[in-house]
Amino acid sequence: MPRAQRISIVDYGMGNLRSVQKALQHVAPEAEVEITSQAQRIRDADRVVFPGQGAMPDCMRALKEHGLGDAVAQSTRDKPFLGLCIGQQMLFEQSAEGDTPGLALLPGRVRAFERAAGLKIPHMGWNEVWQAAPHALWNGIADGSRFYFVHSFYCDPADAGLTAGTTHYPDGFTSAIARDNIFATQFHPEKSSAAGLTLLSNFSTWDPT
Repeated sequence: MPRAQRISIVDYGMGNLRSVQKALQHVAPEAEVEITSQAQRIRDADRVVFPGQGAMPDCMRALKEHGLGDAVAQSTRDKPFLGLCIGQQMLFEQSAEGDTPGLALLPGRVRAFERAAGLKIPHMGWNEVWQAAPHALWNGIADGSRFYFVHSFYCDPADAGLTAGTTHYPDGFTSAIARDNIFATQFHPEKSSAAGLTLLSNFSTWDPT
């Protein structure tokens, strides 16, 4: 009998990991969904989820202290990989939040929303995501579906082809990216009701090869 696939959620001390785990267990009950801070478990997983919550400098520091940067980087090269919130931002080269270097796995920077009259920062709550191109993780999700956001910074890819979804607040920004076996979102699918669960379900069966 074939073994169950293992989905590893990277635990470096930052992020609401239990809600991600519960959502994945709901949509992929046949899978082993683990939260782990062990680099080898991440390397050996079938799929990897890389969440993040808090400030970018704290997240990068914690990732380094836990010794998980190399395991995350390897996972972006050889298996289905899903980055969430700051887990998306950390894939890029540099963040304006504390002028913090990221993992530099994707070209581009993380920028702050410009403060303007009437614009609330952080961007918090439900907003529409417009799909930039067809992708397996968008299957069954209507274009313009609403997802849940909590953030003050956003990714600005140097390669426009990385953009998989955009959102307006008030101007357009990249809210999802995709390349090869990597998909990452600024929003929280685990907090995004039916659309978010559909995205996570798609990830659990996604074959990017």
